[in-house]
Amino acid sequence: MRNRMLALAMPLVGLALTVVTLQAATAQQPAFSDRPIRMNYGFAAGGSGDMAARLLADVATKVLGQRVVVENRTGANGMIAAEATARSPADGHTVLFCTTGNMTIITELPGVQLSVNPATELMGIGQLLRSTFGLVVGKESPYRSVQDLVAAARANPGKISYATPGVGSVQHLSNEILSQKLNIKMVHVPYRGSQAALHDLVSGRVDFSLTNLGDIISHVRSGSLRLLALGDPLGKRFFPDAPMISDVAPGFETYAWFGLCGPTGMPAAVVKRWEEAIKAAVEDPAVSEKLLNNGMVPAFTDAAALAQTMEKNRRDYREVIRAANIRVD
Repeated sequence: MRNRMLALAMPLVGLALTVVTLQAATAQQPAFSDRPIRMNYGFAAGGSGDMAARLLADVATKVLGQRVVVENRTGANGMIAAEATARSPADGHTVLFCTTGNMTIITELPGVQLSVNPATELMGIGQLLRSTFGLVVGKESPYRSVQDLVAAARANPGKISYATPGVGSVQHLSNEILSQKLNIKMVHVPYRGSQAALHDLVSGRVDFSLTNLGDIISHVRSGSLRLLALGDPLGKRFFPDAPMISDVAPGFETYAWFGLCGPTGMPAAVVKRWEEAIKAAVEDPAVSEKLLNNGMVPAFTDAAALAQTMEKNRRDYREVIRAANIRVD
């Protein structure tokens, strides 16, 4: 009789253990509510960053089991989107597709009036990709190498011009770093965004641009722009025969990153879920192919590593900004 009772009890014990196991697993994987998840992006639709944000949102929708909607909240160099995110509950339902510029540079620029401080009111969740840089000139440009450009800048101080998408952008500071390393003086021509800068570069109104490959790779491939050199070794994936800027300016390296940020104070379990979504996007063959075709390199890092990257960026850019006396007034 006793053995029979034990035999009958064993399946019930197994069932109970199964229920407990499932409950534990559910506790470890916090569910998002049924309301949509917003991914704010501070720049206009149609650019390479916007494309990357939408690729991530598509994968995250599947991983999180809840629709992720990209919202383009433009203005104030990405700070409208940053403020909307920082002012939202830290529950993972509102996140920011963030960049080097609006998370690290803007906090160090004198003269900038910040409605929120990204360094204290936002936190990194994970990096999705790195955007490698290239130095390009128009197809009719007389400059065939970085050496040609540097020689012209030294022969004509303050005459050679470079285009950027704005004061305090990664592109602006990258050119300042190059100028400081080579001890040359060039003219900064800031535009309202990358497309306006590229238009004048293609037409020959400015001499060159040092910018991310995501914005120029199609122009280089079509021949409307000429690539003179790369800003970091990752660019060799796209143009293996191109020289490095560091060949002329030893130690020079520049790139940008794109990733996900959220309001400070997000629970660790929610951050982990988002990390899993970002990692899944990086490992998705279709996403990787799309990014690589547009000059961007999939490169996942978790929240802790992204926090370290941002701190280093702030230190490095702070020094460049002070040395060049850059202000936004």
